[in-house]
Amino acid sequence: MSILIDKNTRVVTQGITGKTGQFHTRGCQAYANGKACFVAGVNPKKAGEHFEGIPIYASVAEARAQTGATVSVIYVPPAGAADAIWEAVQADLDLVVCITEGIPIKDMLLVRNRMRAKEAAGGKKTLLLGPNCPGTITPDEIKIGIMPGHIHKKGRVGVVSRSGTLTYEAVAQLTELGIGQSSAVGIGGDPINGLKHIDIMRAFNDDPETDAVIMIGEIGGPDEADAARWCKANMTKPVVGFIAGVTAPPGKRMGHAGALISGGADTADAKLAIMEECGFKVTRNPSEMGRLLASLL
Repeated sequence: MSILIDKNTRVVTQGITGKTGQFHTRGCQAYANGKACFVAGVNPKKAGEHFEGIPIYASVAEARAQTGATVSVIYVPPAGAADAIWEAVQADLDLVVCITEGIPIKDMLLVRNRMRAKEAAGGKKTLLLGPNCPGTITPDEIKIGIMPGHIHKKGRVGVVSRSGTLTYEAVAQLTELGIGQSSAVGIGGDPINGLKHIDIMRAFNDDPETDAVIMIGEIGGPDEADAARWCKANMTKPVVGFIAGVTAPPGKRMGHAGALISGGADTADAKLAIMEECGFKVTRNPSEMGRLLASLL
């Protein structure tokens, strides 16, 4: 079982005719059940054409109607990416995975408010993963996004991270130790994003085929602390925690747009302390994540 996507998921790619969209769609098609999972692309100027066997439609709504796609992945450039998210939400998809980095914050605020208003009015809730994320993978079933498929192994450990690279690092360490993953999810490093650590931890806790979780955070924002406190009250599975940015100076933006320390609780030390208080096994050394998790199984 998986928490967001599985071999039966049907995906529409927004931005399929761009260089990035084509490169990663090829990679996703080549992984596990990708040929069956990636069923449509969208580009209003190229409707009626195909990309390597995938039909291209004028809109997400049309792609959904014709193919039954319920998930979208977005490789649209930053200026148009928020509109692409909104188009997918209006088409009532279950999940939108936005890979695009560099979307203006005001655009994301607008689309987030529209999503909330739609839901408040009784419309369908569409989950958003990202933006500025690597995507998500259910090993040996499907990957949606830019993560390298070959480092993953099917198993029973969940991985969630704000950092794409550290997602791969945790997964590679687990695989090297012979420990497979149920799902790996990169939630993205932007300040305005969709699914948070707490949402993914809740999903892993509810998943009968996930036995333990590695949760990786960064400096900046309250998300990791919120998730840790939720886990203390609700989580029934062991969790390894890591926070990137122990040496980051306050007030200086580091890497991701969301990784900015504004107050004392935003620092790596403060977040690690909260994780420890909430029962996580924490490490300050990213090369120890896999071994620490193995010791809990």
